[in-house]
Amino acid sequence: MKKPELLAPGGSLEKLKTAIDYGADAVYIGGESFSLRVAAENFSFEDMKEGIEYAHARGKKVYLTANIIPHNDDLDDFRNYITEIRPLGFDGVLIADLGLFGIMREIAPEIPIHISTQANNTNYQSALMWHKLGAARVVLGREMSFKEIAEFRKHIPEDLELEAFIHGAMCISYSGRCLLSNYMTGRDSNQGACAHPCRWNYSLVEEKRPGEYFNVEENERGTFIFNSKDLCTIEHIPELVESGITSLKIEGRVKTAFYVATVVGAYRREIDRYCADPENYKFNPEEMEELCKVSHRPYTTGFYFGRPGSDAQVYDTSSYIRDYELVGIVKSYDPSSNRMTITQRNRFFEGEELEIIQPMKPYMKVTAADMTDSRGEHITVAPHAEMIVTMNAPGPVCEGAMIRKRK
Repeated sequence: MKKPELLAPGGSLEKLKTAIDYGADAVYIGGESFSLRVAAENFSFEDMKEGIEYAHARGKKVYLTANIIPHNDDLDDFRNYITEIRPLGFDGVLIADLGLFGIMREIAPEIPIHISTQANNTNYQSALMWHKLGAARVVLGREMSFKEIAEFRKHIPEDLELEAFIHGAMCISYSGRCLLSNYMTGRDSNQGACAHPCRWNYSLVEEKRPGEYFNVEENERGTFIFNSKDLCTIEHIPELVESGITSLKIEGRVKTAFYVATVVGAYRREIDRYCADPENYKFNPEEMEELCKVSHRPYTTGFYFGRPGSDAQVYDTSSYIRDYELVGIVKSYDPSSNRMTITQRNRFFEGEELEIIQPMKPYMKVTAADMTDSRGEHITVAPHAEMIVTMNAPGPVCEGAMIRKRK
């Protein structure tokens, strides 16, 4: 058994560092061009350089996403883009298009190429062809089951790596290839500008009765007929590790650093626990509770155990479940007084029960007490964004630790 790579989203330099600190083996990021997440903060050239240096200094990897479906006007820009990023030391580049694949091989043949899920990789023959062209890794389509993945693995060379999504938002279109956003809003999802119209509220209109709208289902709030639940597989770490998947991928480059820290930490702990003692492993339900403390839709296991039924959709709302919120980031800890200094992110009150998460450790609870502001004056509430608050700590706390509370 080989421990798989835990691959985390890096929507910004802060999130890249958070992912690495909380246990990711590798991070995938997007530049300011050619990435499928224009809504993410994305990386400047300088941020890329700093992020790669930060990861490599800790023995971790960074992959660049360049998986748009390009048009003719994109080709020369892509050549210039790859020429510019080539010296930075990326550990791999995700590509979905055969033309961009050819440009990568021509300009930067030393950089491993990973074939994006946007290329619809759902059969081993497709993977074999990409491998013959020089691909190092194939990202599997979300439409594949464990049974299919096992068959897939048997027919490909051992040195061809497989990557698969294990957590995060699910797109209703095949392997993420969608025209709905372009049709409805003029924003091309295959160019990274998806408006997420699959999450909108839809009704039925008969052609000869314009203006008469009928709900598809009996619900006064409408029907969200394309609105998938979020993928979550943390209860199935044994199946994931034993599946032959090389890299377990978490979705979420537009999510917060708090989301990245919580999700990466939960999967890191469960993967490590299983790999340390597979025969005696039992899932820790507290890790599922952790994943329910970030913004999420109801969870599903997607296609891993067969084709999902109607219960994999959310029909009555497109809202997220947000039971917890981030209230502060630890700036420093004073062991002599057992107090921590915090930068406030959301309002919290003296006497409230808070939870502190930090890298590679279980969360700690603390009741906010003896709160003072930056002038050392006692306060009972931290109401102002970015205000500095000093308060009691439950024990040693590292710089950058995150503090959350139940809403």
